[in-house]
Amino acid sequence: MSIQKEGMKREYGYLQGASRKTTITQKKGQYVSGYSVGILYLEDCWYPVLPGNVANLSTYAFPVRLKKVPNCTTSRILNGDPTLKDSIIQAAKELEAEGARAISAACGFFGNFQKEVAAAVDIPVYLSSVVQVPWIATGLKPNQKIGILTAYAKGITPDFLKNCGIQDLNAVVIKDLSEYQEFLAIIQDRGTFDHEGVRYEAVHAAKELVNQDGDIAAILLECSDLPPYAATIQSEIGLPVYDFITLINWIHHSTSQKPYDGFI
Repeated sequence: MSIQKEGMKREYGYLQGASRKTTITQKKGQYVSGYSVGILYLEDCWYPVLPGNVANLSTYAFPVRLKKVPNCTTSRILNGDPTLKDSIIQAAKELEAEGARAISAACGFFGNFQKEVAAAVDIPVYLSSVVQVPWIATGLKPNQKIGILTAYAKGITPDFLKNCGIQDLNAVVIKDLSEYQEFLAIIQDRGTFDHEGVRYEAVHAAKELVNQDGDIAAILLECSDLPPYAATIQSEIGLPVYDFITLINWIHHSTSQKPYDGFI
């Protein structure tokens, strides 16, 4: 007996050329298939979306499906505007109806709505890269901390952190990238920015972060625009770096398991 609701059954089987499976079930309301992760994104942003960005589809080695949240502007999501909740939940429900097996997002500050969205749908929800913090902390020494590079430090409130599953607020150290001129172009939706300038600022901020607190043992990139610079940051500071792409890769593999072939 399926544990899923009638009419909500999702196929989790991996189809191979020699598959013996002959009866395939498609969830009612789903037409597009072949993906597992649905991603919520903002309606009104204006800047280059580079490879590595959550909203650039060439970032992934697997298909994902994006869903726009109506009236979700940069300013509103950064400040956790509570009036966005219903629109975000509705978009999440649409992704679920379209066949998503899990939901993420294209801005870390969707994490303000993590609990409400998770409660509203019947598939796993991980709306912010920041939800990785408790897991990262599990692998560190008790006194070690996680440095967070964020697009908007004012938005990293205690409620936001708790909504993302972080109970020990002293376990994280925040660095604000909105102080940097080139990165500010992204927040202000100027339509253009200096790619290498943002890379330099991101690396500089990461270095300042680890220099200010010697207990930092890992870096978490809150912003969905920062993964293009993750490799350079890691090379320069020599620490583990987590971001939205480490999260989405994890979500994908947990919902798209494939059988193993080989010899023993």
